[in-house]
Amino acid sequence: MADRIRGSIGEEARTYIYILLYIALSSGQIFFNKWVLSSKEINFPYPLGLTLLHMVFSSVVCFILCKVLKLMKVEEGMTTEIYVQSVVPIGAMFAMTLWLGNTAYLYISVSFAQMLKAIMPVAVFLLGAMAGLEVMSCRMLLIMSVISFGVLVASYGEINVNWIGVVYQMGGVVGEALRLIFMEILVKRKGLKLNPISVMYYVSPFSALCLFIPWIFLEKPKMDEANWSFQPLTLALNSLCTFALNLSVFLVISHTSALTIRVAGVVKDWVVVLLSAALFADTKLTVINLLGYGIAIAGVAAYNNFKLKKETHRPIPDETREDEMSTVTLIPQKTDT
Repeated sequence: MADRIRGSIGEEARTYIYILLYIALSSGQIFFNKWVLSSKEINFPYPLGLTLLHMVFSSVVCFILCKVLKLMKVEEGMTTEIYVQSVVPIGAMFAMTLWLGNTAYLYISVSFAQMLKAIMPVAVFLLGAMAGLEVMSCRMLLIMSVISFGVLVASYGEINVNWIGVVYQMGGVVGEALRLIFMEILVKRKGLKLNPISVMYYVSPFSALCLFIPWIFLEKPKMDEANWSFQPLTLALNSLCTFALNLSVFLVISHTSALTIRVAGVVKDWVVVLLSAALFADTKLTVINLLGYGIAIAGVAAYNNFKLKKETHRPIPDETREDEMSTVTLIPQKTDT
C-alpha cells in the first residue's frame, strides 16, 4: 500500500515536472526567437533562415532517433497517397505559420503578437465550418464574438501598432488554422493517427523544402550582402530548444490529457505576455491591453471547454482508447513562434 502511494506521488510529481517543462520551453522559445531575430549582438534578422534551420535540425534529429538509434517509433500506415494529400499541405501550412509568425517579431512586440494569437479559435472554427468539420451554433457564435471582441480591445490598447507586423501575425494565424484543419482531415478521413515524433518525422523535411525555396530568393541575397556573424552555438541551441519543445508536448500528452495541455497553454500565454514587458523594451502593456486579452482568454477557455465536452461525449471504440493519450493531431497546440 505504501509503495503504491509513493508510486502515485512520484507519477504525479513527474506529470507536474512535464507541465512546467512545457510551459518553460514554450515561453522560453518565444523569447529566444525574438532575441535572436532582434538582438544587435547576434544580428540575425532572418526569420526565414531561422525557421529553415529549425526544420532541418528537426528532420535530422528525428531521422537519427527513429531510424539510426531506433529510440523512438514512427507510426506505420503512411502511404504515398496520404503523404501527398495530407502531409504535403500540412507541411506547407506549418512552414507558412512559422515563417510569418517569426517575421512578425521584427515589427511588433512579443506580448502584442501573443494577444493576436488569441484569435486562433475563431480562424479554426470558421475554416472548419467551411470545410464541413464544424457546425454553426448560437453558442459557438457567442464564443467567437467574445474572443474577437477581446482581441479588438487588446489591439485598441496597443500603444505602438505596426500594421505590417499585424498582417504577418494574422497570416501566421491563418496558416496555423489551415494546418489544424488538414490535421483533422488526416485523422477523420484518412484514419491515420500520429504521435508528435511521427508528425515531425514526416512533416519537417517537406516544411524545410517549402522554406528553402523562398529563402533562396528573399533572404539569401540579403545575407550574402549583409555584415553578419555566424553564431553556430547560439543557433544550434535555439534549434535544440525548438525540438525539445515538440518533445515536451509529447510528454505532457502521454502523461495527462488534452485538457491539461490546453490549460497549460493558457498559463503559458499569460506568462509570455507578462514576462515580455520585463524583458523587452518594445513592450508597453496598458490596462486596455490586459482587459482585452483577459476577455479573449475567457473566450478561448470557453471554446476549449466546449470542444473537450464534445470530444468526451463522442463514442470511442475500445481498441482505440489506449492510443488516444499518445495522439495530439486534434489539439490546437504547438508552433510557438
